[in-house]
Amino acid sequence: MIQREQPKEQTMARPVVVHADWDPEAAVWVATTQDIRGLVTEADTIESLRAKLPGMILDLLEESGISDLPASIEIVARASDPLVAAK
Repeated sequence: MIQREQPKEQTMARPVVVHADWDPEAAVWVATTQDIRGLVTEADTIESLRAKLPGMILDLLEESGISDLPASIEIVARASDPLVAAK
């Protein structure tokens, strides 16, 4: 009887969800997450933040002894501007 190898169950790690809030007084994006303890950073642009986050996340995971890497980084950005009626 030929036995077929059972397909291995593949698990995909969930993404790290980072919240980026615009701080108008400091003119920077402030990024935090509840997924990784200690992740707080800021950058002038979202693009700079995107470049900065992977290295920081890998460093924090290594320091915490976590070897299971996240599938991706999801950035949820929020900025608020006052709405002024046109005159």
